Amino acid sequence: MNELLIILMFVFLIGGLLTGHPLAFVLGGIGSVIGIIGWGPSIFDIIVTRMYDTMTNYGLVAIPLFVLMANFLMYSEIADGLFESVRYLFGGVRGGLAVAVILVSTVFAATTGIVGASVISMGLLGIPVLLRYGYDKQLTVGVVCAGGSLGILIPPSIMLVIMATYAQLSVGQLFLAAIPPGLLLSLAYTIYILVMCHLHPEWGPAMSKEEIAAVPKSVVIQKTLVNLVPPMLLILGVLGSIFMGVTTPTEASGVGAFLAFLLTLLYRKFNLEMLHKCVTETAKTTAMCFVILYGANAFTSVFMGLGGDTMVVKLVKALGLGKWGAFFLMLAIVFVLGCFIDWIGIVMIVFPIFLPLLSSYGFSKLYIAGISAVLLQTCFLTPPFGYALFYAKSIVPPHVTIKDIYKGIIPFVLIICGVTALCVIFPKIITGWAMMAKM
Repeated sequence: MNELLIILMFVFLIGGLLTGHPLAFVLGGIGSVIGIIGWGPSIFDIIVTRMYDTMTNYGLVAIPLFVLMANFLMYSEIADGLFESVRYLFGGVRGGLAVAVILVSTVFAATTGIVGASVISMGLLGIPVLLRYGYDKQLTVGVVCAGGSLGILIPPSIMLVIMATYAQLSVGQLFLAAIPPGLLLSLAYTIYILVMCHLHPEWGPAMSKEEIAAVPKSVVIQKTLVNLVPPMLLILGVLGSIFMGVTTPTEASGVGAFLAFLLTLLYRKFNLEMLHKCVTETAKTTAMCFVILYGANAFTSVFMGLGGDTMVVKLVKALGLGKWGAFFLMLAIVFVLGCFIDWIGIVMIVFPIFLPLLSSYGFSKLYIAGISAVLLQTCFLTPPFGYALFYAKSIVPPHVTIKDIYKGIIPFVLIICGVTALCVIFPKIITGWAMMAKM
């Protein structure tokens, strides 16, 4: 009976997702209905208890504060001046403007942690400039989508906070583990751009010598440093305080929100209308995250109560997959689910099932979470429901079609898979810094 109910849970889950219903209500509804069939009304006591545990989790307080920090930064327009300076710094190189987008996206990722803010900000800044200089439109949208998606991997990131909570890891330790693969991914994007623009010069023409000469190199370097200092101070304030043991990640999120607020004052962008928008957007994003958390808790509570974790273990052993077979099965599921639902749903569904199984095979939870975080970049880029694709479509000119966007992200999805493979082969990329810090 239990096996049939578990199978029905996933059949209903797929059906609910394909019909376009909100993930939170699909997960919560399935958990409630199957729970009533399995246990009766007492299932609601279990679900409410799990919800209460989530509500009283101190570590999750970091979510609204990091979101507020990101919104302050977006409205402070901190990326504008930095992009303007960096594009002159690299504009004389083929593909240099696209490289500038990646570099600014990397810095912006370390100060926001929200993909929507990064993609839209860099899209509004970069897409018109790249298209005006004759860049290939597919490369242009691919660069913006891929660069903007770094915000969910490079800390501080709300995804890492939730992953650490579910994996029972230190948030600071997972932040450290995510930095090397995040920077490696940024480097891989840069190398790809430079190589392709060298092979196909028409994809990314260099700025004219006359235009570059119009602004002295010393002025460009000075403006770059000036515009780089505020975000770097914010990064040091948040991550530095965590890694030096001055604050917990939750306390650091408050530090980050305060520093981001000061930047809105410094850039003279603060007003009551901006404050209202920041608080409203923070409330919406936080509510979305927690509603999905509650729905996922209902789903996983019932799944575990029916013995779903034991069933998965038996299935893996029956298939003879072994240690690495189970690991790659998890990665395959993460990738496929990324085409249909966002990262928070994937973490809520996959982690409770596979973390105990893979831990029993000897994998460290830090390694599992780190690898998953890298691969989850694809969930923003893979059609049909990649959020970064829709963000980009909302800001590109009419002649850039959704087909161009889909084609543009393919190389970057392959790069993400390649970097994930490197992290699998060389686990120290994930665990090296975190283990050294622990020592």
